[in-house]
Amino acid sequence: MKRMHSLVAVLLLVMAGVAGAQKFPERPIRVIVPLPPGSSSDFLSRTLSVPLSELYGQQVVVDNRPGAGGLIGSTLLSKATGDGYTYAMVAPPHTVGPLLQKTPPYHPIRDFTMITEVASIPNIIAVYPNLPAKNIREMVVLLQKDPSKYNYGSLGIGTLAHIAGEIFNQAAGVRTVHVPFKVVPDAFGETIAGRVHYLVFTIPTILPMVRDGRLRPLAVTSAKRNPAFPSIPSIVEEGLPAAQSDGWFGLIGPAGVPKRITTQLAADIRNAVSQPRIRESFEKMGADPALNSGPETYDKLMKSEYDRYVKLIKDVGLTPQ
Repeated sequence: MKRMHSLVAVLLLVMAGVAGAQKFPERPIRVIVPLPPGSSSDFLSRTLSVPLSELYGQQVVVDNRPGAGGLIGSTLLSKATGDGYTYAMVAPPHTVGPLLQKTPPYHPIRDFTMITEVASIPNIIAVYPNLPAKNIREMVVLLQKDPSKYNYGSLGIGTLAHIAGEIFNQAAGVRTVHVPFKVVPDAFGETIAGRVHYLVFTIPTILPMVRDGRLRPLAVTSAKRNPAFPSIPSIVEEGLPAAQSDGWFGLIGPAGVPKRITTQLAADIRNAVSQPRIRESFEKMGADPALNSGPETYDKLMKSEYDRYVKLIKDVGLTPQ
């Protein structure tokens, strides 16, 4: 009888542990955005936080931690506890940033837990209104005549705008001057004034400037036209396929997040981005929701992107600082 009582007690403890383990989340979830408000990572995080907060009955808090091209936010996440309550919405700068540092603050793969890709977003190549180039072909010819005369803006070394700008320059066979800015409004202001000649920014970031006519779009950096801007040709249509630079955006956690949590969270995010209201919100901003991602798929993507950017940095001639 004592043996039976002991067995029952053990089973009850196991069942209680399983029940407790299934209670996620039990408190608010924090999502670090390594870029400033108005960025694509910020837009995706805030849009996604609504359905997840409703589902969990817990607040999903967006925490902007911009600086150093995204390194500050990703470094902060790398030091967080892997208990499933702290994440970051990252993009290629998360991978590129450490590659441009002599002493990297983190490894973009080994120091994190991959949750899921959330969306991919192409860039728009836009110029200040008086630039004497009406399309990409004319722009390439213009830049090739005297590359040192022209420049492009970004939000810092290693940011998505910097990477996309270098991809475009490499495809065009030019090396123009890179002008980094700390905040989005400064980059826009200098371009509108004509002191910066072009930008390669993600659609949600540059959308207001293009719609208001303050910047003139020449192409989207994807294989096909984007539903948010059907009148703007794709970079492939413009005859420069090597300049494609769709950006992936995804959720990652610090190392050690339990598999049961990563599996649940990835599934919940897939369900959220499948909702018509969320898909419509994404698509209005030019974002293509990732409907078939998850921890394993995203991990493979991140590893392949890491290898890709190692090669790109070498080809472009960027050196760690």
